[in-house]
Amino acid sequence: MSDTKNKMGVVQLTILTIVNMMGSGIIMLPSALAKVGTISILSWFVTALGSTALAYAFAKCGMFSKKPGGMGGYAEYAFGRSGNFMANYTYSVSLLIANVAIAISAVGYAAVFLDMDLTPISICLATIGLLWLTTLANFGGARITGQVSSVTVWGIIIPVIGICLIGWFWFDPALYSAAWNPHNMPFFQALGGSIAMTLWAFLGMESACANSDAVENPEKNVPIAVLGGTIGAAIIYIVSTNVVAGIVSNDALVHSNAPFGLVFAQMFNPTIGKVVIACAVISCVGSLLGWQFTIAQVFKSGADDGFFPSAFSKVNSSDAPVLGMIIIVTIQSALSLMTISPSLASQFDALVNLAVVTNIIPYILSMAALGIMQRQLKIPAHKARASNIIAVVGALYSFYALYSSGDSAVMLGSLCTFFGWTIYGFIANKNAKGELENANA
Repeated sequence: MSDTKNKMGVVQLTILTIVNMMGSGIIMLPSALAKVGTISILSWFVTALGSTALAYAFAKCGMFSKKPGGMGGYAEYAFGRSGNFMANYTYSVSLLIANVAIAISAVGYAAVFLDMDLTPISICLATIGLLWLTTLANFGGARITGQVSSVTVWGIIIPVIGICLIGWFWFDPALYSAAWNPHNMPFFQALGGSIAMTLWAFLGMESACANSDAVENPEKNVPIAVLGGTIGAAIIYIVSTNVVAGIVSNDALVHSNAPFGLVFAQMFNPTIGKVVIACAVISCVGSLLGWQFTIAQVFKSGADDGFFPSAFSKVNSSDAPVLGMIIIVTIQSALSLMTISPSLASQFDALVNLAVVTNIIPYILSMAALGIMQRQLKIPAHKARASNIIAVVGALYSFYALYSSGDSAVMLGSLCTFFGWTIYGFIANKNAKGELENANA
């Protein structure tokens, strides 16, 4: 009885899933989507369908998998140890890139708050400084980081939900219609033009089933919560970004580094806008603080399993993988320099597209593994059929998102992936050599 009392119900898990997915993912979306126009609402519907299919399949993978390691463990069912490595490797690279995008979002909002007009070089240096600051703050361990992140995330979620509820009072249908397709893009080009950006908002859905051990009746409630959470997040994303597009002109959104601050300033006054901007900066920094530690832990887990260099496994007295954190933030600093663009929004777009491309690889591997998992568990064919069909839908959407991410992002993502196979070749050779030496000893 006490165990049941201490476990989450389906409503609690659904809310937790929505909060986990949202965070700082939405903070620059109105500006990014404005480049395509309000026709991007069609991309939202496509992504909502694809993300729901992916989320449901991940919930099933989490319930059926007996292997540790999240998506790496799922992929191992179909692709063996190399699949496990590739899923963990590409997921780690995606998180590493995504954090640079989050840092740039924080810099953009902070610059608007301070009324500063930053050059591309200034943006880059401020981004690198913030990445190092949040990394150094994690040297003391995970406890404080987790507490800070769980509170600061509401700094952006509350304004976004506020837009959904009260923004309609300022909504101008004529302004919204004028922004429908400002560049007169062909239909399918406009549809695909914001697919990667909308999928960015849902990254993290794969972690929604990580709390299954703390849920009542997980076999029934986890899929319900994951589906409900994904659909709930989709509704909030679609409503908030489209209401903003009916309050602020398309041109103003395109050139804004703090779109939610801009809309609140227009709805109320500049002071309220500044308060929202400050809350967004705090939310981004808190999110970055948590994710910098999470990335280091992901690399540490990979190193413990023999997938990454042993340097990532070393921890200090606070159990923080400090050396791994330093290596990661050094790579992120180089990535910030490599992606310098004429505007903050352009650099953000480039990083988001690359993060999405690398994150889709483990999605595809996981979707392909669900059928084999169910076969090994001897799930009756008529019961497994629906899950397998949904996994195929999720995989097809993933390929469409890859195609829509742009030539540059796909090329760079492919190079990252191919480089991963090279790394795995060295790891496999080292492991085989060690096994042979042990056998001869």
